[in-house]
Amino acid sequence: MIVRRSFLLLGITVLFAGAAASATAAGGAPILVDDAGLAGIATPAGFRYVAIGKGGLTVVARISPKQRVVATRFLPGRFTIPAIANDGTPAGLSADGKTLVLIKPRTSYPRAHTFFMILDPRSFRVHQRVILRGDFSFDAVSPDGSTLYFIQYTSPTDPTRYAVRAFDTAAGRLVREAIVDKTEPDEDMHGSPITRVTSPNGRWAYTLYDGGGSKPFVHALDTVGRQARCIDLDALAGNPNLSNLRLHLRGGRLTVVNRAKDLLAIDTASFRVGTPGAASGGGGVDRWIPIGGAGVAILLALGALSLFIRRRRLAPA
Repeated sequence: MIVRRSFLLLGITVLFAGAAASATAAGGAPILVDDAGLAGIATPAGFRYVAIGKGGLTVVARISPKQRVVATRFLPGRFTIPAIANDGTPAGLSADGKTLVLIKPRTSYPRAHTFFMILDPRSFRVHQRVILRGDFSFDAVSPDGSTLYFIQYTSPTDPTRYAVRAFDTAAGRLVREAIVDKTEPDEDMHGSPITRVTSPNGRWAYTLYDGGGSKPFVHALDTVGRQARCIDLDALAGNPNLSNLRLHLRGGRLTVVNRAKDLLAIDTASFRVGTPGAASGGGGVDRWIPIGGAGVAILLALGALSLFIRRRRLAPA
């Protein structure tokens, strides 16, 4: 039963959700603060879900685009909409709008058990309560809600070491094998998530990681196929401003952006990394120059050639 009460208080709280901007997820490793805060998570139609926990009770609410509280439910326990990156990116709502995942926020690291709750966001009916032994955080959900993805912390002392695990909601258990890049099956997952962007159909979740002191990379998770690719970003190694980077997805191109400047582009079909905006003659197609190894040498050579030509043009006759 949906309880319709405290609308005024909750409505005033949610009106200021945009200003709150999920400051709770400003730092840490993947992801020690897993509360998306008052901002909650939005649907493509402009509705927003928020979960506010206090003491032993959580109120879940659906907010209209006009900032009206249209439905609420009170649930036992303290749960929240998950944050899945250090910039506060929220997650947990499936693309078909039929699954909403909440997490019990952590109070320590590591924790012995992790608690999730799976709801129908239309009725707020609880589909499933999930208790996992060990320390996990939420990562992604498949478009139809049949598979959830969790980050499992594999070290009790280093929260930047982790594995990506799939959870079959019909079976009610974790899939035995971790999700790995099959082209590099023995490579350890290491780093902190900076930001995330998801494809419009909800199938692909692209997460930018700092690499844990090594080279940054994008983790491309296929939430339908239960597989992933790790895309190394060699050109960003040593960049002191990684926390400012964001991901933009336009058609079949994923762009790494620092404020308004495009730094790198990734072809989401081939996972090749290239220079953003370099168009080939007449076709309007990006020229994908590999970044790293020989690609870096090519870019340096092109830069030196450009400088030489410019100097020749400016030289007195």
